[in-house]
Amino acid sequence: MADVASASAGAHSRGRFDRESTVAGAAFNRWLVPPAALAIHLCIGMAYGFSVFWLPMSKLIPGAGACQAGFVSELTATGCNWTVADVTHIFETFIAMLGVSAAIWGGWVERAGPRKAGLIAALCWGCGLAIGGYGVSIHQLWLVFLGCGVIGGVGQGLGYITPVSTLIRWFPDRRGMATGFAIMGYGGGALVGSPLAVWLMARFAAGGVPGVAATLMVLGALYLVVMAIGAFGFRVAPSGWRPTGWTPSETARAMVTGGQVHLAKAWKTPQFWLIWGVLCMNVTAGIAVISLASPMFQEVFGGRLVGLGAHTVLTTAQKAAIAAAAAGLVGLVSLFNSLGRLFWASVSDALGRKNTYFVFFILGVILYALLPTFGHMGLAVLFVATICVILSMYGGGFATLPAYLADIFGAQMVGAIHGRVLTAWSVAGVAGPALIAGLRQAQLDRGVAKALVYDRTLYIMAGLLAVGLVCNLLIRPVHERHHMSEEDLARERALQHDAASARGADAVARGRFGLLGFLVWLAVAIPFGAGLYVALQKAAALF
Repeated sequence: MADVASASAGAHSRGRFDRESTVAGAAFNRWLVPPAALAIHLCIGMAYGFSVFWLPMSKLIPGAGACQAGFVSELTATGCNWTVADVTHIFETFIAMLGVSAAIWGGWVERAGPRKAGLIAALCWGCGLAIGGYGVSIHQLWLVFLGCGVIGGVGQGLGYITPVSTLIRWFPDRRGMATGFAIMGYGGGALVGSPLAVWLMARFAAGGVPGVAATLMVLGALYLVVMAIGAFGFRVAPSGWRPTGWTPSETARAMVTGGQVHLAKAWKTPQFWLIWGVLCMNVTAGIAVISLASPMFQEVFGGRLVGLGAHTVLTTAQKAAIAAAAAGLVGLVSLFNSLGRLFWASVSDALGRKNTYFVFFILGVILYALLPTFGHMGLAVLFVATICVILSMYGGGFATLPAYLADIFGAQMVGAIHGRVLTAWSVAGVAGPALIAGLRQAQLDRGVAKALVYDRTLYIMAGLLAVGLVCNLLIRPVHERHHMSEEDLARERALQHDAASARGADAVARGRFGLLGFLVWLAVAIPFGAGLYVALQKAAALF
């Protein structure tokens, strides 16, 4: 009777958002998990599309000039327009907060489970955008930084790592592909969100003022709902669950650990910091292209983007056409950034994570070194194609990372470890654009022609990838002394309520894909397909 009473009390105390309440049942199918992850990542992936707000945010007060008193005064100024240079720091803020929040709360995400963590991520990202929109409406830049940058950045971090360990446990046979699906959503969020934001700003515009405030509020509400639905769609695999007919020995490789490493020990190992360096170098090099893609295309090729001669004196209309062409190319680059995440992560399942990163770095060094030559020769198509390949590997590096970490440290705490490693993204996301913009400006100040200012930057990026290559070369399997003992592993599983979910693991999650599976995949495919269509339409116009 005592056992029955205890079980009953436990059932009543267990909430719908707790991890143990999300353990899959017998009729569940694992292919229902990736759409839930995609729903969250497509929303927070709007981070890459935030550049559509910078220019409209600098034109909120008709007839007023730009603020001249400095950034600190601009945070509370109400009588002047914000500068583009200062509002772009919002992007750096939420990227920095993404890494910081993922590092701080990664362990909690593992124990709380994807449903609770996903819902809190939805609240932070959705409400953060709404607060930022209110800040725009009363022209208080500090409130925009607080809402979009800080609170939204926390939502970014929690939402980014929430699906990782869940997907890896559901797909031990296809770790790369599974995480590639989710992180492809982050790369593709801008494809969906940017055209929607542009349409909403035009729809809510009044008196010549772009509808930035209303757009941020609407997007916040929309993303909150979609991410919450995604969070409710998560189910956790019971501990010890395996796909039918699969055994670990069939796909074991030398770089795949047979043990589990605790977060407290993982970040103290050389492997952790080498992988941190791998990510930091790959991201810094990729951000060089992302942050300067549009001006680089315009300044290197000029009128050749629209079929004019290299030295043609351009009219205002022709300059506008060149800017539009460059924007189309940026959309094409974003497409490769997104699709490369799924492609390269899936390739890593066959090639191995370490070998996949070797491809990124060796091929990347060669391509970055060739880009200046392509620019000097006026080979615009080859230049753009090379950039697309580079950005596919940039995205692929993000998507392959969680599987790499699971291979090295085990899957038990991979989400928390992933969160710590993402601080490399924060460092690269803040320092990278500043370094690259500084190099460009220094060369312009010395009188270097605009078409040539990117040469040195691109060679430096090739050098950074060479550093990443060395880091990847030095990675070895984690020594067994760092593995959790059976007692430590049992304790950690108890904290995650894995011990209870392990019972009957062989009998659950064997359901059919069915109509429900088709509908949930369709729900994420439609907006992604719409964004893909817009990007391809803009790119096709260039050719």
